[in-house]
Amino acid sequence: MRQAGLVVWRAHDLMRERVVPGTTTAELDAKVADYFAQTDATPLFLNYPNASKGKPPFPAVSCTSVNEEVVHGIPNDHPLQAGDIVSVDIGVRLNGWCGDAACTYGVGQLAPEVEKLLNVTRETLELAVELMKKKSMWNEVAREMSNYVHDHGFSVVECFVGHGIGRQLHEDPQVPNFLSRSLRGSGDFRIEAGLVIAVEPMVNMGSKCVKMAPDYWTQTTVDGLPSAHFEHTIAVRQDGPFLLTQAPRPEEVVEPVG
Repeated sequence: MRQAGLVVWRAHDLMRERVVPGTTTAELDAKVADYFAQTDATPLFLNYPNASKGKPPFPAVSCTSVNEEVVHGIPNDHPLQAGDIVSVDIGVRLNGWCGDAACTYGVGQLAPEVEKLLNVTRETLELAVELMKKKSMWNEVAREMSNYVHDHGFSVVECFVGHGIGRQLHEDPQVPNFLSRSLRGSGDFRIEAGLVIAVEPMVNMGSKCVKMAPDYWTQTTVDGLPSAHFEHTIAVRQDGPFLLTQAPRPEEVVEPVG
């Protein structure tokens, strides 16, 4: 899974230098598609079936959600403007194993409150990783993630959660970013060696509630305020959590990809 994770990391590395004013999300998506073709990686989102019967499958390689779009945004030809934010979610399968990660990028200079939103969401994911070293049950982590967001005046999206990941993109357990006992597996499970999960806090500046756009995919905030999204695929090893979708560590020996 580390090899799939590295493909996802490198795809995001391509995004960091290309999210600038004037770029379109369709251009970003095309760059990711080109890179996947070079690495023989299979995009996980392209043609992903819609849960609503008879609705269109997802038409792109990556999800690109701009400003008030929370998740599942479809790439388009609208140029990004300074002050925008764009959440890019990328998933691949390589040699039968999956990797999945998301990052919210700022376009040029951001308003202070929007910059704070990105920082808090990123820090919430970082907090989860740190707590996975100390806690034995996921709900202990999720509670502190939610408290951190609320303490900074933002809200946690509750209708979308993280997930187990391995041979398939979405596997059990469901991984909430808030205290929940209503999800499959009660949203609570033991953090132990062998567990691999995609942890992905989605944080809104205003209301936690979202609504679906007419394209049947894009989810937006109900109040039109911005939303941020960060995600890593994380494996729990005997020595603690390891981010499979992070950059290679200096001491890490990594096999070539592709």
